Amino acid sequence: MGNKISRFILILCWICFSISLQAFQQKPNIILINVDDMGWKDVGFMGSEFYETPNIDQLAGQGIIFTNGYAAAANCAPSRACLMTGKWAPRHGIYTVASSERGNSKHRKIIPTKNTTTLARTHQLLPEVLQKNGYATCHAGKWHLSDNPLEYGFDVNIGGGHNGHPSSYYPPYKNVSIEEGNSKHLTDLVMEKTLTFVDTINRPFFLYYAPYAVHTPIQPIDNLLDKYQNKPAFNGQNNPEYATMVENLDRNIGLLVSKLKKKGLFKNTLIVFTSDNGGLYGITQQKPLRAGKGSYYEGGIREPFLFVWKDKIAPNTSSDIPITNLDIYPTLLSIANIPNADIGLDGTSLTPIFMGKGAIEERALYWHFPIYLQAYDVENNENRDALFRTRPGSVVRYGDWKLHYYFENNDMELYDLANDIGERNNLVLTESEKTKEMLGYLKTWWDETGAPIPQTPNPEYQD
Repeated sequence: MGNKISRFILILCWICFSISLQAFQQKPNIILINVDDMGWKDVGFMGSEFYETPNIDQLAGQGIIFTNGYAAAANCAPSRACLMTGKWAPRHGIYTVASSERGNSKHRKIIPTKNTTTLARTHQLLPEVLQKNGYATCHAGKWHLSDNPLEYGFDVNIGGGHNGHPSSYYPPYKNVSIEEGNSKHLTDLVMEKTLTFVDTINRPFFLYYAPYAVHTPIQPIDNLLDKYQNKPAFNGQNNPEYATMVENLDRNIGLLVSKLKKKGLFKNTLIVFTSDNGGLYGITQQKPLRAGKGSYYEGGIREPFLFVWKDKIAPNTSSDIPITNLDIYPTLLSIANIPNADIGLDGTSLTPIFMGKGAIEERALYWHFPIYLQAYDVENNENRDALFRTRPGSVVRYGDWKLHYYFENNDMELYDLANDIGERNNLVLTESEKTKEMLGYLKTWWDETGAPIPQTPNPEYQD
């Protein structure tokens, strides 16, 4: 009798273990692709006829495209901090890269808010939560938030540090260090080591693939250059050297997808593709969007954005619902069946949209930049003024309406994006009630987030 009971207990334990193992194995792999400085129109699936991105375009056809997808900031570090924390910029204090006092002091009317350059360890980052819930975690490429991503929830780090871009894409890379790697183009080398990670992992994984490309320095892939030098410009896009970098990045993403399929992992892998901010105006253009990286006009914050998950997300679909990279964190936790009630995320899970379970509640999206960011090119830009891509202010979008508010003089700009996606026709004077409504949303959000509002006059300012 005792042996029968013991045997029954062993069988029961084995059944429980098998069920648990099966559930573990069914956890989806997650790949988050966050390209550096790629604009809304810098890929074929968003309409470019100059840049060639066949692999990314094919990927886009297998999932859902969000045509109103945004980054939570207009330049690298704050956007990445929002992505990793799932929180609006006032909650982590990273507003720009390096100092907030950018540009000539005599042109800055107020003292900007002091910038934070290293992400505080008090935040629960996305990789940390996934790591604690059984995921192997790998960072590949640009980190930009601290010296070492291994201290923020990653098991593996491929080339990530505090630097925002490489000194060169060709060896030696100088400020980018990759173990046992100094003979290949940097974009190719990062992917080579990323594929090694995929090859050697045998449990659910989270891969944050954040290539340094296509950030400056603009250094062409020589064997692709002739093709683009002889190609007609399209809608303001006519930079052959940048185009070769875009195509080479696309080739590497194709290698990653091929690896997943070869190993039988593609079907159980959720892939997110987006960019950290708009394309750098002067290098590329996003017509009809206005301006580019560093600006809070649409060209600086609207991004290519897609989700792919075979047999879970319907292929060849699209949505015009406004989303932000803040939504990635709660979406991935929802996909992985991880509760997030105690994290305090500011985004919204998008799973109801692409899993066929309805929509999400309409909400406002906010941007806060209490800092200055000098112009990239004072002779060629679409900024509010030629000297700065960004002057201190905030932005809110609700529905099709978008309000810009500037702290120097309390100036405002109101745009109806449904009829003026290029933000050329300021409606503040003719739509006073809508302006008041949008400003009310903004003021409430300032209070809720403790957003710093710079007001101290700059004694060095010259009118």
